Amino acid sequence: MNKRTTDVVAYLTWVGLLIALVAGDRYESRFHLNQSLVIWLAGTVLGIVARVPLFGWIIGAVGGLFCAVCWFIGIVNAIQGVEKEVPLLGQIHLL
Repeated sequence: MNKRTTDVVAYLTWVGLLIALVAGDRYESRFHLNQSLVIWLAGTVLGIVARVPLFGWIIGAVGGLFCAVCWFIGIVNAIQGVEKEVPLLGQIHLL
């Protein structure tokens, strides 16, 4: 896969992220692979926190909405070929 395809596929699902890591252009797409991984991990952690009654539900709902907005910003940037960090989560570098 070329860089732009790898960038977009990384944001689609967990499976897309794994496919992008294995079959995509990992070196050129490292920025969007990292952004996608951080967004998906934040969403997973928020899903676990959302199981706590009341306080967890509020944090999960607000955090889930924030992750959805970050995901949308990330996929739009990947489609446009721009390497712009998403708010708050963009400063975390795992890859």
